[in-house]
Amino acid sequence: MKKSLLILAFAAMGLSVIAGGPKGSKSETQKVDPTKSTMKWHAEKVTGKHEGTVKILGGTITLEGANIIGGNVDVDMTTIDNTDMQGEYHDKLVGHLKSDDFFGTTTFPKATLVIKKVVTISDKKGAENYNVTADITIKGITKEVTFPAIIVIGKTEVVANAEININRTNFGIKYGSKSFIDNIGDKAINDEFNLKVRIVASK
Repeated sequence: MKKSLLILAFAAMGLSVIAGGPKGSKSETQKVDPTKSTMKWHAEKVTGKHEGTVKILGGTITLEGANIIGGNVDVDMTTIDNTDMQGEYHDKLVGHLKSDDFFGTTTFPKATLVIKKVVTISDKKGAENYNVTADITIKGITKEVTFPAIIVIGKTEVVANAEININRTNFGIKYGSKSFIDNIGDKAINDEFNLKVRIVASK
């Protein structure tokens, strides 16, 4: 698998800032809106590629002044779906993704992203303006990731858009990986997959 879960993510699935807000500012927590937040995945293999969606359960974003200082995003892995196929092949792929070969959603129905740090990288409108560091947990395994994001912090709403590249083998998902299986040839699946995450949180 290559570039695209989530964010998460998923992402969703990260956002913590710098040294906090202005002195004396109070922190406040906004709730992630699952109806406005989205996560799309994209994965590739030698012979093709697939894409799909997974639903965000909810989460929180914590602000101090105009800075994000923490938060989390919860992802419902049981909702993982494929959007480029229909019928029998769609059902087989989705069933395989939910199996223990991949995300094992019966045992691990939820994935999470926990925000650790968000650092400003640009003030250019419409460009990636923050670097986000977060812990992502998939199949009970937690790894730190860092990725750029476009984050807009309004008076009543926070909107974050990001792409997160994830190496699935870091989370014990080794099915079809040429990194672990010799002579797999054209049956190989890329180790990395990509999440396109949009998180909307409000008061």
